Amino acid sequence: MSSENESGERAGGPPEQLALIRETVRAAKAAAPKAKPRTWRGAALAKELPVARILVNKGVLHLDQLWDYAVPAELDEAAQPGVRVRVRFGAGAHHVREGRREGGGLIDGFLVERRAESDYNGPLAALAHVVSPERVLTPRMLALTRAVADRYAGSLADVLQLALPPRNARAESKPSPDPLPAPAVPEPGGWERYPAGPAFLRSLAAGHNPRAVWTALPGPGWPDELARAMAAALASGRGALAVLPDGRSVARLDAALTAVLGEGRHAVLTAESGPEKRYRQWLSVHRGSVKAVIGTRAAMFAPVRDLGLVAVWDDGDSSHSDDNAPFPHVREVLELRSAHDDCGFLLGGTSCTVEAAQLVESGWARPLAADRERVREAAPLVRTVGEEDLARDEAARAARLPSLAWQAVREGLKTGPVLVQVPRRGYVPRLACERCRTPARCTACAGPLEAPDQRALRCGWCGRDEPSWQCGECGSVRLRASVVGARRTAEELGRAFPAVPVRTSGRDHVLDGVPDRPALVVSTPGAEPVAEGPGYAAALLLDGWAMLGRPDLRAGEEALRRWIGAASLVRGSGTVVVVAEPTLRPVQALVRWDPVGHAVRELAERAELGFPPVSRMAEVTGRPEALAEFLAGAALPGDAVVLGPVPVAARGGARVDDAVERALVRVPPGSGAALAAALKSAQAARLAARGTGDPVRVRIDPPAIG
Repeated sequence: MSSENESGERAGGPPEQLALIRETVRAAKAAAPKAKPRTWRGAALAKELPVARILVNKGVLHLDQLWDYAVPAELDEAAQPGVRVRVRFGAGAHHVREGRREGGGLIDGFLVERRAESDYNGPLAALAHVVSPERVLTPRMLALTRAVADRYAGSLADVLQLALPPRNARAESKPSPDPLPAPAVPEPGGWERYPAGPAFLRSLAAGHNPRAVWTALPGPGWPDELARAMAAALASGRGALAVLPDGRSVARLDAALTAVLGEGRHAVLTAESGPEKRYRQWLSVHRGSVKAVIGTRAAMFAPVRDLGLVAVWDDGDSSHSDDNAPFPHVREVLELRSAHDDCGFLLGGTSCTVEAAQLVESGWARPLAADRERVREAAPLVRTVGEEDLARDEAARAARLPSLAWQAVREGLKTGPVLVQVPRRGYVPRLACERCRTPARCTACAGPLEAPDQRALRCGWCGRDEPSWQCGECGSVRLRASVVGARRTAEELGRAFPAVPVRTSGRDHVLDGVPDRPALVVSTPGAEPVAEGPGYAAALLLDGWAMLGRPDLRAGEEALRRWIGAASLVRGSGTVVVVAEPTLRPVQALVRWDPVGHAVRELAERAELGFPPVSRMAEVTGRPEALAEFLAGAALPGDAVVLGPVPVAARGGARVDDAVERALVRVPPGSGAALAAALKSAQAARLAARGTGDPVRVRIDPPAIG
């Protein structure tokens, strides 16, 4: 730069070089098209593969298809298959400008593929924005979610809502750690207690794909055994996935996996992690940094690379069935993953569902259980108290617990904690007239009255207070407890054993564990804390009739699962007392500790009656006119049988609304896919029509059919 230019700059005049640069920039801006990023009006399209097929994030069935969009040249590099995008959706054919469709609201979506031409002959709208370069929707994930959507008569967008967690930009900007080498083959450990256990681990470690239904022995050993099965799959250089019903089970398996594999080898996917941490963990799995995943229900879609094993624990738990459309079940999704990814499958639990028994009977999976001698060593002694025993028992007439239960509690408290399982929470969840035993009902909605504490009365349905109840049959104002809740039971036990602490665990406050010292632990089913050391010294399973008397096809199976789940926490030398009729099949299965035999007999009876899982069934619910119109318009398979419709009932058998009905559509094995396709097509046609009126809900394989 010359001295004259330097003096010009000091004087405030523009330098000659800067003036030339500004003119060049102005000319370039004038030549560039004035394209708006939201419409890309006037912008050039990508030279290669200018068409993008987009799955829009709308779960409506009649929109369950891929939509073509034009790819602007400026988005060519970023618009890769699998990325999240934003598009304008809903513009009509009259919103066309310069050969490109415009208008409509912005909506999220996923780019599925790039194409050279479109099947649509009209003008295309342009991609509005590429949200992230992370390719979250892989071809394998797309195939899995499409299979799940077809099986449950749902939309692909709804399944992707369950499969892919929401994006977190902060987590996405951070790199994932480098993958660790495959671990060594684990020792069999607790699997030596099962005749086929070591062979199952060797098969996984050798890269094979065994499928098994595992009936775990009672006691605290199952987390370590499941961790070793996952470690065996990792030792073959493949991945492993395990889905558990709740965060407490995940925490136990998390500790066991850390002990077997060490830190940094597995990811935990649960809702308790928070959005950023959960998405960071999910990305580490998606990017291949971590090849082992454990978690709750949403983890069934975890994008584990090179899957070698998928496992589900306690498949009978209701939390494994998703509450959002299309309501997939973890067991069924993992079966699909095992078939699609050609990997091993392990269904485990201390009990056995009818679906698990069917997998074994069909030959799809092999049984994995201990012999009877080993079961008798590990299981506690189970004793029963029936109606005749209660009638002869003076203590049972004066108090809630029979003499056998009091004796078991006293003996158990000498060596450790005692578990008391109560089917109902609260203080007194059901009341009746003391004089004539007529159930106490709400005067507003006829719902059952309950006592949340010692004085107040409240309706269990509408929540209305009932300060001045009077029996409509005999006029008495005195009430008695027909069902006693967990709080009332804890109060009675506290008075009977004043020197022993009493702890409660239920929906409002669930305990993770209790120390190995004398204490009374009152819990509702499914909320039982784990006792440290060898386990509980004894357990009481009260009011068995409350679980067995439910008007549901699965009442016996569910009661047995709950009882075995609680009894499995008792040490092998302990005692379990169940207050239920001893001649009933679930009670006998508990006494013999034979959940598999119970499931096999249930399966045989359902096969005779044509009930699931031998048949496939769909639940269709709606107003009578809408339901009849829907069923008449659905092209059901020729072998379909429609049961009902009948009014929808609520708890206690009282009708919620006579104008809401439910029909069950049943088909034999082999016609399930045709049934799902027919119901999905009928629902899509109904939603596509204008003025459809009342909605109709479709659910494939409902968990409860009455």
